[in-house]
Amino acid sequence: MRNGRNILRLIRFAHTRSGTASNGVKANTLQSGLSGRFFDMRMLMKRRLGICLLVLLIGGCASTPPQKLGDACAIFHEKGGWFEDANDAYKKWGVPVHVQLAIIWQESRFRAKAKAPKDTLLGFIPWGRKSSAYGYAQVKDSTWDWYMQKTGNSGADRDDFEDVTDFIGWYVNYSHTTLGISKWDAYHQYLAYHEGHGGFKRKTFNRKPWLIKVAHKVERRAARYRAQIARCKDDLDDGGWFF
Repeated sequence: MRNGRNILRLIRFAHTRSGTASNGVKANTLQSGLSGRFFDMRMLMKRRLGICLLVLLIGGCASTPPQKLGDACAIFHEKGGWFEDANDAYKKWGVPVHVQLAIIWQESRFRAKAKAPKDTLLGFIPWGRKSSAYGYAQVKDSTWDWYMQKTGNSGADRDDFEDVTDFIGWYVNYSHTTLGISKWDAYHQYLAYHEGHGGFKRKTFNRKPWLIKVAHKVERRAARYRAQIARCKDDLDDGGWFF
């Protein structure tokens, strides 16, 4: 969603520059003849090509993981707009930014197009993937459809950071209202996130020691992210790192 807005701004800029260049072409045609016109047309094409390359660059950079996954301040410094997305989700759903980041780290390591592990038949025959989980938050098709239906966000994408932070905010908030888990409790929220609300009620996680360890890891990472954000919050709030 945010990438789309950035691209639209670039397109508008390109049209503005194109219009200016076209006026220059008309003036130069009257003054310099065909040679001036061809020169200006070449300049116009170069400008448009540059805009297209910039659009592709923005799209590519937005989908690559941050370089320093363990540093929340570095993540937001590198990924302009991500703090605004996460903070918007916090304002809307009350789910802290550090909890959102810890869940995304655990699910995908901030890879926009992450997919579930591949499955095998008889231990060695490729057999598709273990689930339909996809994107930053590794959300299954059915869960994403449920989210879009409940929120009306029908155009949401699992590989769009803005949509994913809104999804996590919505899901954690739902866990809070239905299960009574604090929105700041990264440990229990992750257990509900992984097992689903029904599984959490049945305490299925008690039969999965490995999941208990992972949830504690999410809890510790959320605490580190929280401390880091506290140190750079003034810069984030002021937009001091962003253009």
